[in-house]
Amino acid sequence: MKKIFGLFMASFAMTTIQAQDINDAMRYAQDNQTGTARFSAMSGAFGALGGDFSSISVNPAGSSVFANNQVGATLGVFSTKNNSNYFGTNSSENDSKFDLSQAGGVYIFENEDHKSDWKKFALALNYENTKNLDNTIYSAGINPTNSLANYFLSYANGVPLSIADGTDYYFGNMFFNEQQAYLGYQSYMINSTDDTNPNNTAYTSNVPVANYFQESLIESRGYNGKLSFNASTVYKDKLMIGINLNSHFTDYRQSSTFYEENDYNNTTTTDVINRVRFNNELYTYGNGFSFQVGTIYKATKEFRLGLAYQSPTWYRLNDELTQNISSVRGNVDGELPAQIVDPQLTMVYDAYRLQTPGKWTGSLAYVFGKRGLISFDYTLKDYSNTKFQPKTDFTATNNLMSNVLTATNEFRIGAEYKIEKFSLRGGYRFEESPYKNGKTIGDLTGYSTGIGYNFGEFKIDLAYAFSQRDYQQRFFSQGLTDAANVKAKNNNINVTVLFEL
Repeated sequence: MKKIFGLFMASFAMTTIQAQDINDAMRYAQDNQTGTARFSAMSGAFGALGGDFSSISVNPAGSSVFANNQVGATLGVFSTKNNSNYFGTNSSENDSKFDLSQAGGVYIFENEDHKSDWKKFALALNYENTKNLDNTIYSAGINPTNSLANYFLSYANGVPLSIADGTDYYFGNMFFNEQQAYLGYQSYMINSTDDTNPNNTAYTSNVPVANYFQESLIESRGYNGKLSFNASTVYKDKLMIGINLNSHFTDYRQSSTFYEENDYNNTTTTDVINRVRFNNELYTYGNGFSFQVGTIYKATKEFRLGLAYQSPTWYRLNDELTQNISSVRGNVDGELPAQIVDPQLTMVYDAYRLQTPGKWTGSLAYVFGKRGLISFDYTLKDYSNTKFQPKTDFTATNNLMSNVLTATNEFRIGAEYKIEKFSLRGGYRFEESPYKNGKTIGDLTGYSTGIGYNFGEFKIDLAYAFSQRDYQQRFFSQGLTDAANVKAKNNNINVTVLFEL
């Protein structure tokens, strides 16, 4: 006899088996193009320029370019439009957010010893919202072959019936795969091949062969933030050297609901599933550390070269997950009341570590006196170095990332032209797909423009940046792995206010 076990037990439970996958890793391995309005307007091509708070995030030597002490802050509007196609059905969803993009300050120490080759020292503190995680993706369509039941089967096969039916363990004491087997079995999505044998580990689908209308809504909220402690110096007015110590922090919530119904015409007295809704609530939070070193060399008065290295970011993350499912089944005589399986538990997983890839950035810039400049950045980043730890718990996931992810090339070009106190800016950037197939996440293309006005000790900058990227949105990591094709378009508007002290 099937049981709904532990409905009114404690609201939190601990588990040790991890459920993280490659999508969780990519959430932290990839950054958005954020920062000051000037930085955004020139598509982030600041590696050899410096003199901007967000340039420090590319090359820490850039703080030495500041001529005076300065503080500044940036407010931004982030807007995303996702156009989804799932088995030929098009859907669209928009999301926007107003937030603090950047805030920082720099203090310059001039060396009064004219005989010293070390002319200037700079200390800076800068915060950046490195990735806005607010996003909404809606997809719907008719899947002709694959049901949600296959998700539960992929976890259940191999799990004893005595666990799936709740006899042996309380839900909060089960491993993740056992929990999924429990949810699938208790909701009648799957059946045991032998209900009389508690040790039976084989299951079959209770969803009939039919066309499946499927609908997914994924809503996420949160951010990845970085606080940089910077120091730099200038040697002989030619060579600038800098270092960043970065503190990272993240707060992410994702709510997903998946609905399925089929068009099966049941003319028998055998109960089969007609429709189902599966809900998941994920909360991820944690912190991390990274460092950066960089140099800028003034080859001539006009021409500059830059080189910077950013270490991997070492995160320590925590996940909390809540799940519930409701299903309706019936036969030729009609439908039964909805079967609701809600353990009313928030699963708190053991803390785990994530290492995102480091990167190298090489830069060129040419400054046309006080009239303008043009700048170029190239970044190399190998996503296949992304790793979860402890390695013994994530062997399969780490091997998968090593096999399917690859090194990427990123190009950024920016230009600025000054007309008296006005500055006109523009930029372009291109980032290759981190996947070898180039489809799971596609290439990114972005354009930007902006304007600034210098009031003297007070400056204000405005920027608009657009980027687009195609990717495949899978609703589940196994079993039901059909994906919606999503075209994501991002529009960002930033305003920066700067004060010289």
